[in-house]
Amino acid sequence: MNRTQVTLDANEAVARIAYKLSEVVAIYPITPSTAMGEAADAWSAIKQPNLWGTVPAVAEMQSEGGAAGAVHGALQTGALTTTFTASQGLLLMIPNMYKIAGELTATVFHVAARSLAAQGLSIFCDHSDVMATRATGFAMLASNSVQEAQDMALIAHSATLGTRLPFLHFFDGLRTSHEINKIEQLTEADLRKGMEQQKLAVQSGSWPLYRYNPALAAEGKNPLVIDSKEPSIPLEKYVYNETRYRMLQQSDEARAEILIKEAQQDVKSRWNLLHQMATMHGAEKHTGDAGH
Repeated sequence: MNRTQVTLDANEAVARIAYKLSEVVAIYPITPSTAMGEAADAWSAIKQPNLWGTVPAVAEMQSEGGAAGAVHGALQTGALTTTFTASQGLLLMIPNMYKIAGELTATVFHVAARSLAAQGLSIFCDHSDVMATRATGFAMLASNSVQEAQDMALIAHSATLGTRLPFLHFFDGLRTSHEINKIEQLTEADLRKGMEQQKLAVQSGSWPLYRYNPALAAEGKNPLVIDSKEPSIPLEKYVYNETRYRMLQQSDEARAEILIKEAQQDVKSRWNLLHQMATMHGAEKHTGDAGH
């Protein structure tokens, strides 16, 4: 396949992918990730649509902690959300990162890795900021070139939806984030192919889409709303599109058949429980604690 060759830096390459695959982008500028947020803001201002034809909402907060809180809140409404940060900014996001990961919420944080300010301010690249977040529960992907940064950005956004794990995608600040190089640009068709698999995940019931808004309980409404329909395709139509599942089928077909039946039953049970909770009427049925 012949692809368009473009010359750009990693910040722009990553921002383009993140913007196309998001509905909400919460930003706060910090060197060397600022250009990613600026690009997303500029595209939103001229009404450039994402992959689904809507214009992402880009909000600049008053700190990186505010950006992380905005991401967390947007994710709770069911919006596809992302952010960009670096250095101390990433550390300010750690409290929200624990919650986001603990709630098995899909998102991607793109980080232009930079040294943490200790005895003095430093804008040189190292991975001390990223390493400080290892305990949060985020999966991590690293890129070491402009081409990889673009490609891994797409992989991160696709993988987070397929695994229900938040991802932290990082690359060297300045050394890679500001490196200008020629790359093969991914097309919208490439982006859609990755998203098609996530559509199958929803249709099979492996990834039910729902929103939880505790404020609705105060209005006498059920805080849980299901957005996806009842599973309409067998689970195997989704899982056997992925190499990790096909490997088991090829190595031990009998075992794979047993496991897919158990998984199908698990999908059915989880859907029934979710549907039962969503059809309960009024706040008096609400027993969840949104504060903890």
